[in-house]
Amino acid sequence: MDSHAWDTRYANTPGLVWSAEPNRFVVESVTGLAPGAALDLAAGEGRNAVWLAGQGWRVTAVDFSPVAVERGRELTARHGVEVEWRVADVTAYRPVPGSYDLVLLIYLHLPAAALAGVLASARRALRPGGTLVVVGHDLANLEGGIGGPQDPAVLLTPETVVDGLAGLHIRRAETARRPVATADGRTVDALDTVVVASRSAD
Repeated sequence: MDSHAWDTRYANTPGLVWSAEPNRFVVESVTGLAPGAALDLAAGEGRNAVWLAGQGWRVTAVDFSPVAVERGRELTARHGVEVEWRVADVTAYRPVPGSYDLVLLIYLHLPAAALAGVLASARRALRPGGTLVVVGHDLANLEGGIGGPQDPAVLLTPETVVDGLAGLHIRRAETARRPVATADGRTVDALDTVVVASRSAD
């Protein structure tokens, strides 16, 4: 989907498209880290960025949908925290190398070549000792999970993500289960790729 399609989706959805709660794997991966400068790429409506800001991080959040960014600003104001919001396409956005202690890529689904470019930019953005967290719908979710994109070309695997993080120390790389409540009151597991990597301290 392009930015106009996302604008339409956000604009036509009352309230938040996504939960206001942070992603569970972000919370798991970030808890215990000393707050510093964080970059949330493809931040959507800002649930993870706002949570990070509440934990004391200095957050820059980037998304290509102006409607999502405006919603993110509103969510930021409601929570009484500060986030620097930027409208930009993360496939072309180039953060200053070595500027961030934490970079998030959460549910960004792109063809392989485009994803590799974003992973490279994210990797370069890390300061020595910094952490990169990547979470997305896993390829196995097509057959064994629920929701998410149905195009296998944009789904993740731990192996493809790790391949794009040369030079980083891989701390976690797995297909993880995430409970999802269905409309009929059941709980079904979605399958997500979760990768956590860090840049060695120089």
